[in-house]
Amino acid sequence: MLQGENLTLTYQDGDRTIDAVDDVSISVEDHQFIGILGPSGSGKSSLLYLLSGLRKVTEGEVYLDGRAYGKMSDRERVALRRSEYGFVFQQHFLINYLTALENVMVSAPVQDTAHAEQAKALLADLGMGDKLHRFPYELSGGERQRVAIARAMIHRPRIIFADEPTGLLDRRTGLQVMALLRSYRDQGSLIAVTHNPEILTEADLVVRMRDGQVIKVEDRLARVATNST
Repeated sequence: MLQGENLTLTYQDGDRTIDAVDDVSISVEDHQFIGILGPSGSGKSSLLYLLSGLRKVTEGEVYLDGRAYGKMSDRERVALRRSEYGFVFQQHFLINYLTALENVMVSAPVQDTAHAEQAKALLADLGMGDKLHRFPYELSGGERQRVAIARAMIHRPRIIFADEPTGLLDRRTGLQVMALLRSYRDQGSLIAVTHNPEILTEADLVVRMRDGQVIKVEDRLARVATNST
């Protein structure tokens, strides 16, 4: 479904040339939960930005269903992200003057009653049914992140990209947030970037990165299948 081939992202830091991502290849299948794990500066977030089309590759190519990002116009890539992808970041990026419900509706494909009811249902499923009309400053960090998750899900994306979604949360709230994100596998795929291996215990595949390179790939499904035979 989503394929990254020999991805490299290079930038200049003064006189130095740095490969934030260095010749990385990765495949994402439907309904798969992939964790990208590594310390700060390992290139994990940069890899997510390349796979999602938020940044352009220096070398290599990303394909969705065989369509190359590099052959798309900027407008086509924006349209692709809006229709096919959902995003959850460490910072929730909610709009402070909009309510929880209105923040979710920002990402709805159509501003109509049907999608408003869908947004209400999503928020209710996330334990926010009684806070539809609260503003972000009236919500806790975990509650704001739940609104961000609902916003990412409202248009039923094929892939949700989550960049350190639990980084600003306490352990208990972070595990709850990850449980909510994992539940999306019934509808699409999840790619989560983190430095915390605890939140990836149920990932199908864990890609470990360091210095822009993949140092280890753990195929959890293959291991489970081997252990069950």
